[in-house]
Amino acid sequence: MTKAFWALALALVASIAIPAQAMVNINTATKDELIALSGIGPAKAQAILDYRKLNGPFKSIDDLKNVKGIGAKRLEKLRPELSLTPVTAKVAAAPSKADARVPASGAKAPARGEDAKPNK
Repeated sequence: MTKAFWALALALVASIAIPAQAMVNINTATKDELIALSGIGPAKAQAILDYRKLNGPFKSIDDLKNVKGIGAKRLEKLRPELSLTPVTAKVAAAPSKADARVPASGAKAPARGEDAKPNK
């Protein structure tokens, strides 16, 4: 067998034997997911959740330093385990067909099958 084959086989075995570390999204993580992080116990996990509830989603992983008890050293140890869903502006939904049938004046739209012409 060739060296290329064995290199490929070794790489395949290594990828199976050593699973990739799961990333924890700090904007969506539950308390249990946060506790699973190295160096985060129940109190720190709750502090992260409380901070997120009061201040909204984290804009960067570095914002974790604003949580009481998480300093620069702890953050650098955690960083490889963390991910972040960026905060995006919500896009306004397009009006539905039902919305288009309601006149702007607030008057009732004719029911389906009824004539749209006013009664004489």
